Parts: sequence; structure tokens; C-alpha cells
Amino acid sequence: MDRESIETFLRTTASELAIKILAALAFWIIGRWLIGKVVGLMQAAMNRNDIDPTLTKYLGSIVAIALNIALVLGILGYFGIQTTSFAAMLAGAGLAIGAAWSGMLGNFAAGAFMLVLRPFKVGDFVQVGGITGTVHELGLFGTTLITPDNVMTLVGNGKIFADTVMNYSSRPTRRVERTMQIAGSVDPLDAMARLRKAIAAIPNVAADPAPEVNLLETNLVGHVIAVRPYCHTDHYWQVYFETNEAMVRVAQQAGWPAPTPATKMIQVQG
Repeated sequence: MDRESIETFLRTTASELAIKILAALAFWIIGRWLIGKVVGLMQAAMNRNDIDPTLTKYLGSIVAIALNIALVLGILGYFGIQTTSFAAMLAGAGLAIGAAWSGMLGNFAAGAFMLVLRPFKVGDFVQVGGITGTVHELGLFGTTLITPDNVMTLVGNGKIFADTVMNYSSRPTRRVERTMQIAGSVDPLDAMARLRKAIAAIPNVAADPAPEVNLLETNLVGHVIAVRPYCHTDHYWQVYFETNEAMVRVAQQAGWPAPTPATKMIQVQG
């Protein structure tokens, strides 16, 4: 083969390869755009039919992954690569990866079970896997929470499913737990009456069930009063801190002495 034939072959091959690469890039860009549109339309239709947002996002993730795999196989087929053999190789690799990443598959299975059991949904305030926060998204392998200090945290679905789940949003009200130590010289019955009135006046404190103000215990310092108002979980911290402030105001307005430990005088004779 002479030099001119070689140059002609290289030019032809290079041009064909460049066209295929450009076409593959176009297929990828357009395909990704179409996948985004399909997933968006599917989720919008599910939202219009009042389907749970958790299930909507979960199914959207599954459809997006399946369509992206189909897109890659289509591009490989365009280049002349046998997709059947590639699919077999992908299946074999999947088995190997599955054995190595059994924990990830466990997270996937746990996510599917959580969709069926529905222990919580997007927007609920929960404690799962040792993390407390608001459910932002239930993904294929993990659940995303936004903690009270505004940190996005991902918890594996397997850890959630294997641990205790505490859903603070499932009930209409939640109890705030506070205690107040008063001096022994203060009448505890009068103190509880004053506290009941002050706690009931705090905004967002539920009237039913009514706030609980009870004598918890008596010790060497005086009396300990349990103060337990109820509120919706969205107002928990507001009620928590305003309850503390109300207890301080009641003590100041009533002129109660500061609780101090009892002292015992011992006379030593020389």
C-alpha cells in the first residue's frame, strides 16, 4: 500500500470516527435531556394524583438509572459494539460487585421495604440510625435528613431498617420535658398553680392534652417540679425555651429564694 493510499485511509477513518464521536456526544446530551424530561413528567403526573412524595422520588431514581443504562447500551451499539455480550459482561460484573457491595444491595432492599411499611415520609421529623432531623429524600440506598443545625446527612437504608425508628411527626402533639428546683421554704402547691397558669399562656402550647405540672420529688434542696407542656413538633424548641423563660419569670415575680443545699452544723468540743 503506497503512501497516498495510507493517507486516504487515515483521512477517511479519522473523519468517520470523528463523526461517530460527535454523534455519540449528541446522543448522550439529547438522551440525558430526554431522560430528565421523562422523569420530570412522570413525577409531575404522580404529584397531581397525590402520590406520596417519598414514593415519587424513589421511583424517579429507579427510572432514571434504567434509562441511563439503556442510553449507554444504545450508544455502544451505534459504535458497533455487541451489546448482548456487553450485557452479559455487565451481568457478570454485577454479580461480582453485588458480592463485594452486599451492604449496598441491603440498603436498596431496605429502601423498598420502607416504601411498603411507610414508617415515615418526606417532611417528617424523625430519629433514625442515631440521627435526628427532617426527612428530605428517600433514595435508592440512603435516606437524606436535614438535622436541626441545618446539616444534610445521609443515612443508609439498611441501618434505618435494622434500628429503631422514632417518628415525632406521626402524632399531633409532642411533650416537652422540663424540671424546676425550688427551695424547701416555697409552698410547692402554690408554685405549681403559678406555673400552670404561666405555661398555659405560652404561644403554641396545646390545650388538649393540658400542660402537666406535678411534684416530681423532694430532696435536700427543696422540691422538684416536673413541667411538661404539649405542642406540635414544629413548635417544639420555641415552647421548650419559652417554658424555661416562664419558670424564671414565675420565680422572680413570686420572690422565691434561690434553692440552696441544706447545711448541717456540727459542734466539735475540744
